[in-house]
Amino acid sequence: MSSDGDVPGNFLPPPHIAARIYKNRSYHRKSSGASSRRNSMTSHQSGRSGRSALSAHGGPQSTHVAQYLRRASIIETRKAKAADRNAHAEKVRLRAALNKAAPRVTTTDSEEKALAAQQARERYLAQVKANCAAEVRRSKKVAEEQRERRAAEHLKLKEDMEERHAQAERRRALHEQSVRRPRTATQSEQVDGKKKCGYIWRPRNELEAVIILQNVWRRSRQRRAVRDFLQLELTVANVEKATFEEVGELLSRDDVIQRTKSLLGVLHLLNDSDDSTQDAATVRMFLTTFLILGQPTYIFNKDGEQEKDLVAKAQELLTQLNRTIEPDSSASTSEAASSSSDLSEAFSDFRSAFSAWRSDDSSFMIKNMVAQFAELDAIWQTVKNDTRGEVAADYKEGIRYNQTLVMARLKKLAGPERTMKLIRDAVRRSRKAKAQKQPMVDSKPRVASEAPTAETASSLARVDSISSGQDVEAQGPEEIISAKQTLQSSSFIPDSRIVVHELAINKEWKLDVGQREARRDEIIQNTATQLKLGLEAGLDHIWIPAIAESISQKLSSVLAPGKPTQVMVQEALDPEMVRQQVQNGSFSYQRFFDFMNSILPKLCAPVRDEEVKGLAQHPSDDPVKQLARIYFVVELLVLDVLNFQLESIAPQLLQESTGYESRAFEKRLGGSFPDKTLQWWRQSVSKAEEAPRRNPENSQSGTARVTPTKVYMQGLVDLAISESALEEDEIPETLELDESRFSRLRSDILRLATISSILLNAKNLLRRDTRSLWKAEAARMWELPYSSSPAAFVSVVESRYALPPTTKQQLTTFITRILSEAREGQANHPVMKVILRKIKSHVLTRLSAASSDERIRASTTATEVLGSGGMPEFVGRIGDIVQELSRVADVDRQAHGEWYDRISAKVAEEQAVATAG
Repeated sequence: MSSDGDVPGNFLPPPHIAARIYKNRSYHRKSSGASSRRNSMTSHQSGRSGRSALSAHGGPQSTHVAQYLRRASIIETRKAKAADRNAHAEKVRLRAALNKAAPRVTTTDSEEKALAAQQARERYLAQVKANCAAEVRRSKKVAEEQRERRAAEHLKLKEDMEERHAQAERRRALHEQSVRRPRTATQSEQVDGKKKCGYIWRPRNELEAVIILQNVWRRSRQRRAVRDFLQLELTVANVEKATFEEVGELLSRDDVIQRTKSLLGVLHLLNDSDDSTQDAATVRMFLTTFLILGQPTYIFNKDGEQEKDLVAKAQELLTQLNRTIEPDSSASTSEAASSSSDLSEAFSDFRSAFSAWRSDDSSFMIKNMVAQFAELDAIWQTVKNDTRGEVAADYKEGIRYNQTLVMARLKKLAGPERTMKLIRDAVRRSRKAKAQKQPMVDSKPRVASEAPTAETASSLARVDSISSGQDVEAQGPEEIISAKQTLQSSSFIPDSRIVVHELAINKEWKLDVGQREARRDEIIQNTATQLKLGLEAGLDHIWIPAIAESISQKLSSVLAPGKPTQVMVQEALDPEMVRQQVQNGSFSYQRFFDFMNSILPKLCAPVRDEEVKGLAQHPSDDPVKQLARIYFVVELLVLDVLNFQLESIAPQLLQESTGYESRAFEKRLGGSFPDKTLQWWRQSVSKAEEAPRRNPENSQSGTARVTPTKVYMQGLVDLAISESALEEDEIPETLELDESRFSRLRSDILRLATISSILLNAKNLLRRDTRSLWKAEAARMWELPYSSSPAAFVSVVESRYALPPTTKQQLTTFITRILSEAREGQANHPVMKVILRKIKSHVLTRLSAASSDERIRASTTATEVLGSGGMPEFVGRIGDIVQELSRVADVDRQAHGEWYDRISAKVAEEQAVATAG
């Protein structure tokens, strides 16, 4: 470029380059987009500036420079971009080559998760390992410190011991110097002809002396007891060599029992109490170990798990005993104490196992002996009716002798009262089973053939006459009637209304003769007492005719009217004639007894032959008591006749039971209103309405609506289940016939709650599942009366599980409190209250079920509901209670439905008035 600004003309490019530079732009390349550099503002400005420069300088010279510069800039930019692309492509190529060279691993989502889990696990394990390492280091540090401390203590003790040994050595040397006579000692150095004595240890005080003497005496007594016991040579090997009879004779000797008692006493295996009976039982139990190990075939009647456990416990006990009484001479004091503790523990384990085995074995033996007694009775019942008497005579003495032996053994095992109950029940079941297989003629009263066939209306009158024991036309002096009513008040023959009511509830119902026979002595004694009081008051002219008239009416009621037998009874026992004989002094007890002994065998059933023969063959020395015995037998005869006639007239009675009970209830009210029933219904309505308020979630549902059925069932359940005894005022008039049933139900449910509370507490103390079934233990506790000691209930639990001392003490305390409340007929303990509420809720739910689906659901879930409440053992009993209450409700509402409707309407009207007011 020139200095004057002229553009020289020799700067034009060659033609071929100029052609490329200056060729048409639209032909060379297409227009770029909005983002292109050529469309940018700078490009336009440069274009304009280029064109302006070209025009200013007069030609393409300035245009060529600008284009050249711009082209060079573009080329450099493109080179830079190309270099960047090549570098990026090289990186991509290298990365692809590396990926291609590396082993190819195909992973899925699950594999990635598993890999992540594995890595997390490794991290967690590494953390746990680090924590454990830190804990190990800490434990090692603590152990090292403990070891150093013990080493220091040991060193200190060693130094103290060495110091003591040094002091003892110094004292010994001093003692030898003071005692040893010098070589130059002479006779003159002796004092009063005696040498100087050495060091003698003396106790510091009297207490230390007493302790030393007592320890010496105890060791001497223990050595003497052990020596005396070992002199008996009572070992398992010797027992195995001897016979069972020889071993039994050896173990029953007084010296053996006394030496064994002394040994157990010095080993502290006897109780500290002064109960010699309990100590004797403990000694016998200990001696039984030799029989168990030496003569097992005579002891066990089976080889079960319980027997094997008992043998193992007995072997362990004798092993610990030998280790205690014959200790190793090198054993230390601590080892001897440990041996004594092991012996006590082994003895406790054997006692628990022995008690459980003996209980089960006793139950097995009792059951077998009761069955044997019943079998003997069945044999006698089979052969006693032999007409020729040969078979009966042969069997009678043998059967009675064997029954006496069985009963004596049973009384030793089960006690007198329980033995008699078991025998009565077994004999009753055996005879009942036999009677079902045989025709009913054997138990048919002999007078039943004379009785006319009764229709429906006359059946009820027949029951009235039999149960009341009096004829409708019978009249007499007021004094005699009063005395006769006093006698009948003690009679156990129920009213006809009760007979029809019970028969409607249970079509197979019979009067319980066995219960009356069980109270035989009590009833006879009460009747004799009443007679004696009347005779001692000088009223023999009233009481003797009264009992004669009562017997005459009872016998006449079971005889066909107008028959010779009835006429003879009425003439012989005419009360007016008897009264005149008593007043004239011509009445003879013996003639009266002879007449009764002659007439009763003709009237009674064959089952009463023994009872009637006993009156004649074994009369009482007291005529008044003999009268009471005759009166009792007559009532049994009437009871048999009533039971027999119930079988034939039961269908007619059931057809008229509802109407008969309704009429009897109307007659009992006498035109008055049943106020107690009204009050009972009000209370039931209040409780039934309170239940939905306690459960608001169900208050709007259909099941929460209070209906008369729910009100009735609420009141019925309140009568049967309560925390206290039944009061007379609680019974409504409509349910007064079921008063004894409600009392029994309350008693049974209280016993059920008591036993459930004991079992629930035992399960909790032993850490057992409360839903586990302890049926055998519950059955055994059910047989125990409330008067039994708490130890009896605890022993039932111990027969299943061994109780630690603390647990046993806690359970004993709980049972003591529970039994004290049960004896009073109360249920104030919180556990008993909760159980009673659960029983009540369950029974009410099942009784109030409106549909069959609800009833089925409630019955099928009973096991789960009662099991969760701690009563799995009594599901069956509670189901029986529900069934009984259901039958009572059906019979009661059929007979008194109209009264319940009137009472319900009246209570609803009272509530409406109260709400409106």
